[in-house]
Parts: sequence; C-alpha cells; structure tokens
Amino acid sequence: MSDKVYNVLFICTHNSARSILAEGLMNSLGRGGFKAYSAGSHPAGAVHPFALKTLERLHISSEGYRSKDWSEFAGPGAPQMDFVFTVCDNAAGEVCPVWPGQPMTAHWGVADPSAFEGSDKDKAQVFWDTAVVLKRRIELMLALPLGSLNRLSIQREIKDIGTR
Repeated sequence: MSDKVYNVLFICTHNSARSILAEGLMNSLGRGGFKAYSAGSHPAGAVHPFALKTLERLHISSEGYRSKDWSEFAGPGAPQMDFVFTVCDNAAGEVCPVWPGQPMTAHWGVADPSAFEGSDKDKAQVFWDTAVVLKRRIELMLALPLGSLNRLSIQREIKDIGTR
C-alpha cells in the first residue's frame, strides 16, 4: 500500500452503535493507513453505552466518540472521503442516507443492536456479534491491494464484502 491515508465514513441512522463500532474498528485495524469517521442521518445525540463497552472489550479506546449529523462531513473544510459505507439495516425498514460526490460507496448493512430488548448480558452479546461482523468486513477490506486495483475493481470488491 502507498503512503496515502484513506478517509472512510461509516454512516447509519442514529450514529450511536453500528457506525461508532465501525469507526473504532477501522481506526484500530487500519493502523494509520485509514482514518475513519462516523455520522448519522438522524443522530441520536449520544453514543450507546454498550457500543463503548464493546470497543473497550475489543481493546479499543472508547474516548472521544460522539453522535453527529452526517452534514458535518458534507460541508466546506470537511475531510474528503475516499470510502463511504452505510451500515444501516435495510431489512428493518431503515432509510439509509445517500452520500453525494465521488467516494467509493457500499452498503454493509447490519441489524441495529441498540434496537434489541433483553437483559444486559444479552444486549452485550448482540453488540459483540455486531462488532464481529463489522470487524470481519473491515479486515476483508484492509486485505484488498488498493494500490494495485482500479477504481471499478475496488468498488466491486467493497460491495461484495457487504454481503459476507
């Protein structure tokens, strides 16, 4: 891979769980080659406590995360995104935001763990399961030889990862 740092935005509806987990995972696993951000189309205003606990369980800092509107990344002065991933769950009838511009995009939908109702132990497991799915997808993306693939090939690969 080149010295380029790829900017990645994970967006979902509330920016309180899935996109936060993905942001933390990408920043940790990307080891300086990727800078991840997260946002929501209708941010909850707070990060779900189980998302922060899950990051800690993964040995990822849980500091500095906040639920924010995706418009923060669409205006002047915002970092230019190379990749934008929606992680909302179409099957649950959620409306996934559409990202304008030229970044490569893919839908990596996962069920919203914050919608799960049950014991704290069961909630922790649902958040863990969500993180494992996102971690695997991020690992698959990080394994791609981005420097040697053309844009169309990369686009095809990242879309395919969302089905795994």
